[in-house]
Amino acid sequence: MQRSHPGDPMNIPSNTVVLRGTIANEPTDRQLPSGVTVVQFDLRTIVTGADRSDTITVPLSWSDPTAAGRAAAVDGADVVVTGTVRRRFFRAGGQTQSRTEVVVDRLVPSRRTKSVRSLLAAVAADLTQDCG
Repeated sequence: MQRSHPGDPMNIPSNTVVLRGTIANEPTDRQLPSGVTVVQFDLRTIVTGADRSDTITVPLSWSDPTAAGRAAAVDGADVVVTGTVRRRFFRAGGQTQSRTEVVVDRLVPSRRTKSVRSLLAAVAADLTQDCG
């Protein structure tokens, strides 16, 4: 196991996710008491290994999406998503449960290749900003 050394730019913790896939269900909007709108949906994507590929579904949560972003988030849309992984805990039926999900920062339709390239360049810049 590699240990993190202070000042080593390659060991800066990063919680960055980039996913490409198809929105697997109709997104649902929820208004929180704070006034924040949360949109939740699943993204179906393919994970490839050395000798096989599997289709998985990843739960996504998006707080206060832009109008254009929300309009692009429809069942069946092929999209690229950036965000972070979060595990949240909540009470349901008298028990504590948890859910691991991707919190969306940006969502771009895959067909918008210039926007996808720009998004990926911004992610790469963020990941390498302190690497010299």
